[in-house]
Amino acid sequence: MDSFNFKKLARDAGSALSRVVQLTEEKLGTSERTELDAHFENLAERSDTTKLWTEKLLSDTEAVLTPNPGNRVEDFLFDKIDKKRPNRLSNLEYLGLDMIDAGNEYGPGTAYGSALLKVGQCEQKLGTTQRDFIAAANHSMIVPFRKFLEGEMKTIMRERGLLETKRLDLDACKNRVRKARSMLGTQNKEGPSPEIVLRQAEQDLRVAQAEFDRQAEITKLLLEGIGSSHASHLRCLHEFVESQARYYAQCHQFMQELQRDLSSMPKPEPPSGPTLSSFSGTTTSATFISSGRSSPRFGRRARVLCDYDSRSSDELNLKMDEIINVRDPGDGNSDYYLGERGIEKGRVPRAFLEVLDD
Repeated sequence: MDSFNFKKLARDAGSALSRVVQLTEEKLGTSERTELDAHFENLAERSDTTKLWTEKLLSDTEAVLTPNPGNRVEDFLFDKIDKKRPNRLSNLEYLGLDMIDAGNEYGPGTAYGSALLKVGQCEQKLGTTQRDFIAAANHSMIVPFRKFLEGEMKTIMRERGLLETKRLDLDACKNRVRKARSMLGTQNKEGPSPEIVLRQAEQDLRVAQAEFDRQAEITKLLLEGIGSSHASHLRCLHEFVESQARYYAQCHQFMQELQRDLSSMPKPEPPSGPTLSSFSGTTTSATFISSGRSSPRFGRRARVLCDYDSRSSDELNLKMDEIINVRDPGDGNSDYYLGERGIEKGRVPRAFLEVLDD
């Protein structure tokens, strides 16, 4: 038994060395190689294209359904050890829970608290719908694509690798036959005669040719099955689009309902007086200081709360704490006064002013 294993090991090592020599000679251009027919090459190219794009589409779809890379790695590991994936909440569900907690904290009887509760409940429904879509998309596209890559495509790649091995063995046998024929008519001082070497080489060639042809036929049949895989992937694509369309339709319905609910709630009153946002982004500019006396046309005085740089030619530059004369513009624009400072006149934003005269 040990002798048999040693002989088999030596034979395998000799075959591997022969393949390495053959491949090296082909790359150096000193040896010919057996080429497959054009139909087979087209099938092989289609297989490579299918493998490449299926892997890309699978990766892209997983990234869409599970944007967090850490979660994708975790899911992959759980799948490998055949354990159930963790039932984690989506970002929408976390947002919804925090909005609901905030709404309860502010008070459901307040306008803001009531709105937070309504929006939070909608976000939770969106999160649940998203979870259902991810499950449907995983079933319709992720699972079939991964099964194809790990099953059919892996078999094809294995058989193509075996075919390449058979092809190297065949070409190595062809080289041995050519060398044996070139030795005919010469005398070997040691070992078998050239005729015996040639007969053995030709016998090895016939065996190698038969094994190569058989493997080529097996591989070709597998490659031709790629067409049916495309049809299966097309069905998967249809199912994916249908589940995605349902998901977006449900989301649109939820958002329309939320908009109607919010629009039926009392509108908040605009804040009176200046707000913090009114004081941001202003710079100091040179201005003239008014004497503080009201003119007949501008009957009220106002103090400037914050520096303001005019944004158009019909506005005044303002400096904090200066006193100007103002009046209503009369055009229904509640955001601006008409201001007067000496001989200068122009629009000024009300948020930057504190009216001193009633």
